[in-house]
Amino acid sequence: MGPDAYRRKLHYRAHHRGTREADAMVGGFFDRYSGGWSRDDFAWFERLLEQQDVDIMGWAMGTIPVPEEFEGAMMDQLQRLDFIRLPDGLEKN
Repeated sequence: MGPDAYRRKLHYRAHHRGTREADAMVGGFFDRYSGGWSRDDFAWFERLLEQQDVDIMGWAMGTIPVPEEFEGAMMDQLQRLDFIRLPDGLEKN
């Protein structure tokens, strides 16, 4: 699979998780950061996509411990949550 097809596949998987919240979190993370990812970063993300949404969201929000295999710079980026966009009217004042 070529690089463009691979990115499209991951983009689709990131944005079609099953819930709107997971789509926003995982898809938003992909959209915000994937442009600068290395091959290893893409491999990490692909492993992340195999995990349950409730686990990913818990790790990102810091409500459950992050497994050792997912610790590091990529998880640190995910935990920033600076890529989540709230619908109009839901922003914090």
